[in-house]
Amino acid sequence: MIKPHIAIRRAAIVVTLVTIAGLPLVAAGGQAPQQAAPEIRRVSLTAGRSTVLVTDFDITRIAVTNPVVADAVVVQPREILVDGKSSGTVSLIVWGDARREQYDLVVEQGVTALQQQLQTLFPGEDIRVTASDEAIILSGQVSSNPVMLRAGEIAQATSSKIRVINMLQLPGGAESQQVILQVRFAEVNRRAMTELGVSFFTGPTGYKGYVGRATTQQFPAPEFDGLSRTEENGQVTASGELTFSDFLNLFVFNTKYNVGALVKALQSTGFFQSLAEPNLIAYNGQEASFLAGGEIPVPVVQGNTGSVSVQYKEFGIRLTFTPTIAGDVIRLKVRPEVSTLDFGNGITLSGFRIPALSTRRAETDVELRDGQSFVIAGLLDNITQDTTAAVPILSRVPIIGNLFKSKSERAERTELMVLITPRLVRALDPDEVPPLPTRPREFLPAPVGDIGSQLEGGGGTVDAPPATGQSPR
Repeated sequence: MIKPHIAIRRAAIVVTLVTIAGLPLVAAGGQAPQQAAPEIRRVSLTAGRSTVLVTDFDITRIAVTNPVVADAVVVQPREILVDGKSSGTVSLIVWGDARREQYDLVVEQGVTALQQQLQTLFPGEDIRVTASDEAIILSGQVSSNPVMLRAGEIAQATSSKIRVINMLQLPGGAESQQVILQVRFAEVNRRAMTELGVSFFTGPTGYKGYVGRATTQQFPAPEFDGLSRTEENGQVTASGELTFSDFLNLFVFNTKYNVGALVKALQSTGFFQSLAEPNLIAYNGQEASFLAGGEIPVPVVQGNTGSVSVQYKEFGIRLTFTPTIAGDVIRLKVRPEVSTLDFGNGITLSGFRIPALSTRRAETDVELRDGQSFVIAGLLDNITQDTTAAVPILSRVPIIGNLFKSKSERAERTELMVLITPRLVRALDPDEVPPLPTRPREFLPAPVGDIGSQLEGGGGTVDAPPATGQSPR
């Protein structure tokens, strides 16, 4: 009779243990412990390619955080087709009847056509291409400057609207990313002019009843004004005036015969030299410009209202350059320009005299090492102008015919030379800053007994501690 009771007790203990096992465990504090976070699986694929994800349960629903990066579709009860579209990382959540799993879809950018082309053109070079909607980034290691520059040019040629950031590195390349451009503009202008001409004239009362003037109109000649002649009782009275706008170089008048002459005989030479030395600093790949000159007001007439507005036009010495650093080589796109005011070819508009601009400009690409120089020379401007005037018939008379001719000869030669030296620069550390220029003597006399009087150039003790033996002020 004892054994059945023992069996019943054992069965009760087993039932109790099973019941307890089915209940959640409770800690001493009365709170159930937190469940472990579900494991997130990682799925890697390349943009433009697909993969099949297999589960061990039937799928009821899926969700993708960003379909632009990757998309997924259920093709079988336990299979999901994942398509990679663009680089990035998104989450994929899969639900079943009683289960749920989460995946990280990591989509990497595939090998672009540009990178394949660069690998074909430059075998053995470590060139990596990263493309986005607005820029193409070149990174890696190359062996020489030409490879670095040509790779950047090829990348830029793929699309003119996308910016190319060339981060290719060279062995032993310089760390500086700034370029200082030392430029010297030297302009020399030489000119020579010769003018020769004669104008004959009589006085306003004439000579023996004749009033006359002979001129080629090339140079100013006198003009008659208010001439009158009266005759009364056999007496002839003449009056008038001569108006001279210019006595030219030589003026001769004979009061006895009432005859005069104006002679234009002039030779002039001129020499002009200009030198400008601007220094510019620009970052790698960024454009910098310099202008030493001014602005001239240019009136602009509005077509509808007829009102006049003023716009300003720049002139002077201008320099625009864009540096590209490739290791110890600097590639420069340089555009120097020199413009001056030319009143001789100007126009007059609505009472405003607007000068023209005489411009000399050059644009070139050069490749230099740090400290090397190049010269843009041969910018010559030669002007020769000959003007001749003559009185018909009289100018053909031998010997005296030269008195009825006039001429003007003008020759001008302008030569411009531009000397450019690029240098790699870096910022100065605090202990490398050079001292500022100071006066050799003090600016104002220091008070008697002030410690500043002991310093070269003078000084004060406003923010300094009091000197030994002196009380604070």
